[in-house]
Amino acid sequence: MHQTTRRALRVRQVLEKTGLSRTHLYRLQQQGDFPPSVKLSERVAVWDEAAVDDWLAAKFSSTCKEGE
Repeated sequence: MHQTTRRALRVRQVLEKTGLSRTHLYRLQQQGDFPPSVKLSERVAVWDEAAVDDWLAAKFSSTCKEGE
């Protein structure tokens, strides 16, 4: 059986990858416009890297279409 490796990103990694500010990240998440985080413990939240990558790809795709 083939297993896909999933990578969890901490908030600093998400901010670095997306270029968003922490405030804007949480605002987008609250509005349902960014993938949800998963609580691993009381103080640790992570994001699925594939979901973040898909969100970025969708943003690039919509920006490219608007520029045509």
